[in-house]
Parts: sequence; structure tokens; C-alpha cells
Amino acid sequence: MEDSEEEQEEMEESDGDQEGDGAGDGTVQPRVYIPGIEPLQPGEELEMDQTAYRLYHHCQTGAPCLSFDVIRDDLGENREESPLSMLLCAGTQAETAQANRLLVMRMHNLHGTRREEGDGEGSESESEGEGDEQEEKKPALELAMLPHYGAINRVRVTRVGDTPLAAVWSEKGQVEIFDLRPQLDAVHDSAIMATFLREQQKEATPLFTFTGHMTEGFAVDWSPKVPGRLATGDCKKHIHVWEPREGGAWHVDQRPFAGHTHSVEDIQWSPTEPTVFASCSVDTSIRIWDTRAPPSKACMLSVSQAHSSDVNVISWNRNEPFLLSGGDDGLLKVWDLRQFKAGRPVASFKLHSAPVSSVEWHPTDGSVFASAGSDDVVGQWDLSVESCDPGTEAGLPTLPPQVLFLHQGQTEVKEVHWHPQNSGVLICTALSGFNVFRTISV
Repeated sequence: MEDSEEEQEEMEESDGDQEGDGAGDGTVQPRVYIPGIEPLQPGEELEMDQTAYRLYHHCQTGAPCLSFDVIRDDLGENREESPLSMLLCAGTQAETAQANRLLVMRMHNLHGTRREEGDGEGSESESEGEGDEQEEKKPALELAMLPHYGAINRVRVTRVGDTPLAAVWSEKGQVEIFDLRPQLDAVHDSAIMATFLREQQKEATPLFTFTGHMTEGFAVDWSPKVPGRLATGDCKKHIHVWEPREGGAWHVDQRPFAGHTHSVEDIQWSPTEPTVFASCSVDTSIRIWDTRAPPSKACMLSVSQAHSSDVNVISWNRNEPFLLSGGDDGLLKVWDLRQFKAGRPVASFKLHSAPVSSVEWHPTDGSVFASAGSDDVVGQWDLSVESCDPGTEAGLPTLPPQVLFLHQGQTEVKEVHWHPQNSGVLICTALSGFNVFRTISV
């Protein structure tokens, strides 16, 4: 389609020229802004502290993508050296159903901030040719977009063998499975992209579609232990488990897993037990299920009042027996699954002044997690941090000492994910676009 190229917007990077403390030039001395403590006064504005970031880039994709997932690549693990690259799959929520797209994004040539790469200072002679150097370090973004009728609520990606698959929940009330290989080929090769733009801009055709939910939903997760196994939950309290079959098909048990009384908001498979998953709901509960039991009897453990209102999101720690939850009450709670029957979290934190919209444990560090809320704050946390007198030395008594970093500047933040292969890198999406960053804290 002709508009596909127009929707691709060049990725931008922070140039690091905003440093300075204002001292000696008549300007007001800058100070740290803590959300929820003191509101901005008339004439005040937030300015990013470049020295706090090791990497920072931002981009837009036309219509906002309010859900995305990371596609693993074959470039190695624990990547630290610039330039970095990454692959994402995202779904749009456009103004009309016909204008939506399922996107595969390739972000590459991602360099660190000037301070991180050691070129924040220099003489005039050293700065000669800086323009050419900055051009070489300019980040790049390739987009391969397929039309998708209906806004996309949530996207989750997995690989079955060599095939990358995306599970897509949409406002159509269906869950669809898409093969991402054509789009991935396109973002890696300009000739293939040209053919893709000419020939493959008709509406995306899914490998498989499940229409048994009868209403839309948001909860979806692929099993990390059984390739192709999927669980999906809808706004009418029903959960279905999918089992892969030969030939790119799935068998979906028509009997829903029964237990929740209101909308299922999120699902997380256990990283260690292939038949166990967790779910959370508007009914304020968190439940643990075992698929070896019949769906009507599969709920093995539950906390009925996990939060005082809707439980929006959960994340299962890959390294420790902990479950993390975030709710409409703005609270973040850590649950020790060995003590889940007691119904009490081992930790509870209040940072967000609005509903929590996303949480995720760090992929390798079992004590670190990220959170995002409708207050447009993205937080980095470390549970290993202890303090007998939280925050008083810094003059911030209301901040939990486990808060490492607060990232702001986006509008209507929806999801945040750690990149599993680029060390310490966070990606978050919002109405205002994507941010990709790494802080000095993680």
C-alpha cells in the first residue's frame, strides 16, 4: 500500500547537548523532579538528564502501538557493545479498524549516549568531522507492516522450531496466530522489502484463528517450556489453553478454565513447570492453575483479594519462585509462591499514582524488575537494596529505597519489556511512541 512508506518515521536519538547545571549564566538551578511529590509549577518543564542514560533512542510508527514483544535474534546473548540492534513485533490501535497494522520492526545502529561512548568533551580540532561521525551513528529503523482489520489489544511472540510466531488478541474478539518470517525477511533485505511493499500489503492472513472466546480480551502468553503451547483469557472471565498440532494448527479445548468471576487481564506460564500458569483478574484475584486437571478443577491456588481493585498485570520471575503483580490501586506486590496459600505478599510498594499498566522481571537478575503506570512513570527496581531509614539521606522519604531509577517523558505508557539479549536495555511503548534506553542503574 502506498501509505506504508509514509507511516515509517525515522528513528531519532538524543544528541546529549542538553547538559548543564545553569550555574553562572543567570538561569535557574535545575533540580531533581520526583513525580507525585511536588507538581510542576507554571513555567517549569522537565528536561532529560543525559548523564543518567547509557543508551537512549525514541521513535514513532504512525498509529500508536500499545502492545509489543521482543523477537529473539541470533546475534548472541548479553550484548553490551555499540551499536546494538533489536527486533520487535507490535500491533497498532488506529482511529479506524481498517487503518491498523501488524508490525515487525528492526531497530539497528543504536549507539550509546555521548558520555557513555566517551565523546562528550573535546577540543575544536577534535570536533572537526563530528558531523560525519554523527551521521555514521545515526540510528535506523525498518518497518514491515501488514494490514490488520481491528485494533490490536496485545501481541506475544515465540518460536516453534525455526518459525517465529505472533499471537494477536484484537478487538474482533479473536486470537490469531501469524507467521512472521515474510516480515522478518523484509526488514533485513532492501530488495525483499521492495517486493514486500508491492505484493504483500493485503490484509494479513493468519495461520490459525480461534473464535471461541466470543468477546475480546487482553491476556495471552506462550509457554516457555512447551513450544507452541498458548493460554488466552478474555473479558468474560474465560481462559482457554491451546495445544500445538502438526501442520501449523492448534487444538483449543472448548471447555474454559473456570474460577475467575470477571475479566481476565493477564496470564503468565511458569518458567519451570510446563503445565502450570498464573492469571489475574478484575475480580481482584490471582490464581495458579495446573492443566493436568480438568478445566473446571484446574485452579490449585488462589488469593481472592490480591489487590483492592483490578489486578492488571503479573510477571513470573525466571530465577526465583516469585510472582509480581500490579493493580488499579497503583500498588506493586511480590508474592512468594512457596507461601502463596497464606494470601499475603512478601513485599508491597507504592510508587505509581495511577493504575499499574505493565510489570516485568529482569530476564537474568532475579531481584530486578521494571514497572510502568498510567501516571507515565517507568520505574526500575532492585529488591536486594535495603535501608533502615528509607530515602531520608536523599531527602525523599516517600520513595521506596528499592527504586533505582524513574524514567519519564512519554504519554500514556502501556507496556515495558526488558530486551533478553541486550543487557540492561528497556523498551517501552506509549501513545507518544517507543523509547529504548539503558540507564546507569542497571
